[in-house]
Amino acid sequence: MTAHRSADASTHQDDAAPGSASDGNTEYGRKSFKRSRSHFADRITADGRDGWPVEAGRYRLVVSRACPWASRALVSRRLLGLEDALSLAVTDPIQDDRSWRFTLDPDGRDPVLGIRYLSEAYDARETGYPGGVSVPAVVDVPSGKLVTNDFQQITLDLATEWTALHRPGAPDLYPEPLRGEIDEVMDGVYRDVNNGVYRAGFATGQKEYEEAYEDVFRRLEVLSWRLSDRRYLVGDTITEADIRLFTTLVRFDAVYHGHFKCNRYKLAEDPVLWAYMRDLYQTPGFGDTVDFDHIKRHYYQVHTGINPTQVVPRGPDLAGWLTPHHREQLGGRPFGDGTPPGPVPPGEEVPPAGRP
Repeated sequence: MTAHRSADASTHQDDAAPGSASDGNTEYGRKSFKRSRSHFADRITADGRDGWPVEAGRYRLVVSRACPWASRALVSRRLLGLEDALSLAVTDPIQDDRSWRFTLDPDGRDPVLGIRYLSEAYDARETGYPGGVSVPAVVDVPSGKLVTNDFQQITLDLATEWTALHRPGAPDLYPEPLRGEIDEVMDGVYRDVNNGVYRAGFATGQKEYEEAYEDVFRRLEVLSWRLSDRRYLVGDTITEADIRLFTTLVRFDAVYHGHFKCNRYKLAEDPVLWAYMRDLYQTPGFGDTVDFDHIKRHYYQVHTGINPTQVVPRGPDLAGWLTPHHREQLGGRPFGDGTPPGPVPPGEEVPPAGRP
């Protein structure tokens, strides 16, 4: 999720927002949507081939709980038990004109990196970097430099390159025999669902909007059919594909249905997808990372081009997320031969305002 540092800081429009002090907020819904490529695509690997070896305690993961792309990393980190190895910084869901900021922390400064804005880590890596400041971001703690903002690759590397630091019983989220099928499923989910809701929400014309809208719901119908007789998207365990679909669909009724005009039906009106999502939400590592308060306040208060009043809706009622789903009847083993993650570490719990 990219936040521009000024209205003209980037030549494209991405899926996050400039801050409330920037005129860029009002561009959403007035400028055609285009997702940016990750500018900083170094990888943190077991062999350190890009100069960034996997090392416990060296790196800090910076996220916004409002952002679906950052939320992928939150879920992966929990499932794999990397909390002690990879520390976590959570930004304010509302930016100002310098983008993602650490105003949730004492004195408005990240206690580990010592910075007030994520942009400072970007500037430490590349002086005068003109682009948007995105989450998730991984920062090298000793140097204070951004390592990567490659949201597509970060979680794959957590699953495959950080294995020496995984908890005992960690699941294999990207099993090698299934990678071809996982990649194929994720490609359609990315194009039509993850990205599709933004293309609909930020459309500047009727035709553009309707094409994106049709893509979203055509793909949801395919996924609903696929999940009608299987518990998970690929194989009989949770994989990266489920994580990537979850982080968009958990926001669907709260944000995308109304705010982004993806309103053919609510997620709760599709029996298969709604049960699938409740199953994942109630699985340790998924729902315990979701903050509905951050999600709603970010979208409705930051995208002033779409919602100029900045009024945040009270609904939907979140109680349904905790109701029985009965998906266990389809079989499947959530963690394969592994085990669920332990309790959420102290200080990382989602506040009551963000939970059902």
